[in-house]
Amino acid sequence: MDPDGPEKIYLPDLNISELEEFLTGIGQKKFRAKQVFSWIARGAVGFDEMTDLPLSLREELKLLARVSGLKVRKKFESAIDGTVKYLFELDDGNIIESVLMEYIHGYTACVSSQVGCKMGCSFCASTIAGFRRNLTAGEILEQILAIQRDRGVKVGNVVVMGIGEPFDNYDNVIRFLRLANSHDGLNIGYRHMTVSTCGLVPGMLRFADEGFQVNLAISLHAPNDRIRAKLMPVGRKYRIDKIIEASKIYTEKTNRRIMF
Repeated sequence: MDPDGPEKIYLPDLNISELEEFLTGIGQKKFRAKQVFSWIARGAVGFDEMTDLPLSLREELKLLARVSGLKVRKKFESAIDGTVKYLFELDDGNIIESVLMEYIHGYTACVSSQVGCKMGCSFCASTIAGFRRNLTAGEILEQILAIQRDRGVKVGNVVVMGIGEPFDNYDNVIRFLRLANSHDGLNIGYRHMTVSTCGLVPGMLRFADEGFQVNLAISLHAPNDRIRAKLMPVGRKYRIDKIIEASKIYTEKTNRRIMF
């Protein structure tokens, strides 16, 4: 087995219950799961950092699992307001981007949900190289962890507005939101999260039924369907009136605002 190979279990993908199952499966007590989960949330990139775990367990985990799947390839910092744009390299060599922004109310991370994008919006650079693959929940989460580790700050707000269409990677994005909200992890409140969509109506309606109080942002980019369909292929399938209708349903069910 390659000690750094992708066949190892990527622990940031797992919630506490799944970590408990994994750890009890190798003969450990269930309480070790919260310890590992907490270390992941603190940005640990290796098991040697997890000093409250027995050395024997740390050595075993090195053989079976990994806690880091991306590294900073490049970063660009604005001289105007300190905004930092990150290019992260994934384990398979693919590149994604994330952004850290500082506001009066604290730090916000903008994270990617896919490598590339299928939506084909004419104004968006994310679609130029085409779609490669979905990100896992842990890979979305680790963007925040890597940013916090690099800057020594606490991210209090998250927008899923980077590369990719979140509702085209629905299950992994939902799992990410739950992981980021976990009280034993980053503990970011749902009201401090925003998901951005180009207007995938079925995804909006499904999201409304999740029970989250997450903000929703919709990219319209045009005042009417004719112009929007030229700019955004999705506009040929989902008209603005259907998007508005789905937005009203979302607001009624979640009591959260919609941003256009």
